[in-house]
Parts: sequence; C-alpha cells; structure tokens
Amino acid sequence: MHREHTKVVKIGDKIIGGGNPVLIQSMTNTRTEDVTATVEQIHRLEAAGCEIIRCTVPTQEAAEAIREIKKQISIPLVADIHFDYKMALAAIENGADKIRINPGNIGGRDRVEAVVKAAKERDIPIRVGVNSGSLEKELVEKYHGVTAEGIVESALDKVRMIEDIGYDNLVVSIKSSNVLMCVKAHEILAEKTAYPLHVGITESGTVTSGNIKSSIGLGIILYEGIGDTIRVSLTGDPVEEIKSAKLILRTLGLRKGGIEVVSCPTCGRTRIDLISLANQVENMVQDIPLDLKVAVMGCVVNGPGEAKEADIGIAGGVGEGLLIKKGEIIRKVPEDKLLETLREELLNWGK
Repeated sequence: MHREHTKVVKIGDKIIGGGNPVLIQSMTNTRTEDVTATVEQIHRLEAAGCEIIRCTVPTQEAAEAIREIKKQISIPLVADIHFDYKMALAAIENGADKIRINPGNIGGRDRVEAVVKAAKERDIPIRVGVNSGSLEKELVEKYHGVTAEGIVESALDKVRMIEDIGYDNLVVSIKSSNVLMCVKAHEILAEKTAYPLHVGITESGTVTSGNIKSSIGLGIILYEGIGDTIRVSLTGDPVEEIKSAKLILRTLGLRKGGIEVVSCPTCGRTRIDLISLANQVENMVQDIPLDLKVAVMGCVVNGPGEAKEADIGIAGGVGEGLLIKKGEIIRKVPEDKLLETLREELLNWGK
C-alpha cells in the first residue's frame, strides 16, 4: 500500500496520505508546562520548515498549556501520551489536533475506549505508535525475540482494537532503532494496512549518527513509496531534525524548493577557508525561498568547471574568490566579501 493509496487524514489544517506531500514533523524538548519556552522553540521550528509539532503531555498542567501554546503557533499540535489515559482526555479537551498513544501502555480496553470516544467526538486523528523497545512479552516469545513481524503484529492488534471501538481516523507508526529491522517492518506493514504511516528511526543518536541512520532508514523506506509523514530523531536541537528531513526529501525528489548547496571535499589545492565558508553558505541560504543549486568550490582549477552544474557558485583563490554563474566567471571578489556578495546575488535573483 504505497503512499498514493493510503487513507487521507486531516491534522489541524494539514493533510497527509493519499499521495499528498510527505510532511515533516518534530517534537519539542522543552517542558510543555513552560508555555513561553515551548512557543519560542516551535516558532524556530516553524521558521525552519516544520509542518506538524508534537509535545509531550505528562501532567494536567502540560495539558492545559496546550491550549495556550495553540493560540500562539500556526502549525498543528500533536499531544504525546504515555501511561496515563487521563492525560489523553485532558489534551483532547484542551484542543490538541491529534494524539499519539500506544494503546498497550495506557491500561485496559475501557481506558482506550474512553480516549477513542473523546477523539471521535472532536474528529481528531489518533496516531497509534508502537516501539520495538516496548514490544509485548508474548510477541517477543512468539517470534523468538524482537522482530519486524512482531512489531507489525503488535501495531495491527492496536489498530484492530480501535477499529472495533468504531474509529478509523488513524495514523500508524512503528519504530525501531535497528535500521534494517525498521525498513523490513515498514515493508510488511505497508502491504497490510491502508492507514497513512508516520516514519522515523527512533533513538537514532547524536546529530552525526542520527543523521546517517535516519538518512539510510528513511531513504530506503521513502524510496520504496512508503511513508506519509516523517520525523528525523536526533539528540540535539530539534531545528537540526527539520534541516535533515528537508534534505532527505529533496534528495529523494519528494520535495522541490530550497537552495541546495554543493561543495568540494577540499584538497591540497584549497587556498581559502572552505570548510567554514561552506557551512556559512549553508546557514545563510536557509531563509531564501529559491529553487537553486549553489556551488562552493575551494580552488580555481576545478571550481568553474564543477560549478557549471550549479546556478551560481563561488570558488576560492589566495585571499580572493570568483563569483561564477552557470560556469561563467562573473567577477573577482575579496575573500571577506564572498559571502555577502553571494547573498546579494541570491536576494536579487531574477530581478
């Protein structure tokens, strides 16, 4: 069941499924009870391109904070619930656009029923989340360990439970920190359900290892046509998650727009501080809404030729650099003016 054929689900004013664009999610790491800090972080995430945000709701105070946070942000908010079904009810009461529960850890069927009934009254979707780390004992025994098949069976059991209660406004997510197990589980699940899938590699680690694991895992899954909304999980500033998610989607051709920065790997010919320059360029272009390729090259040997593929580029010499458009050298610029010259050109692009 590939993304064109999944069920369409509405989350606030956003829609996923049915071949709609794959949306990017993140999760705040502030205390949800601290409305000011949470809103400030969500604004930074929105500016970076986050389209759906999730906040944890461990307390009644956090549930009440949801109401205040919602007034100050413009993207849909998902409430993340663990263990206490009353928090799910309180989050729904306070206007969450969607709730994320693991029906396996909020208590008996009557509690799941109470949550489903509340969600149904407001017609808000439920994301059924199953994590390989919390797989039921009987499934671990049945499959002799934690396996892709076990994770899928666990998720479909929860889905069936909610369907039996009479609700099908669902999104499913299965997560594992084992990348290949996660891929396999998604392949099995996609054949067995029409609900949209939220895809992520959980506990993937620090910015470096998390980016690599997420890129490989999400890359394979999305390339196979599976997945309707994604989150890159990183141990760090959540804004990094958004940058990575955008780049993954763009690299796979699932999203257009945004400036792609290419830079050479540096060699003995480099006569300019290319590493810091390339990083500065990457940060500088974040807020420029063009669909372009920008090349940052370290020397004038390969620079102009390599930059032919790019719409615009800079190549470094000794204390100076070249501004290049479509492989043509436009002018020489002192090294300390390269960045602002490039920004100027981009801001006036097409004028």
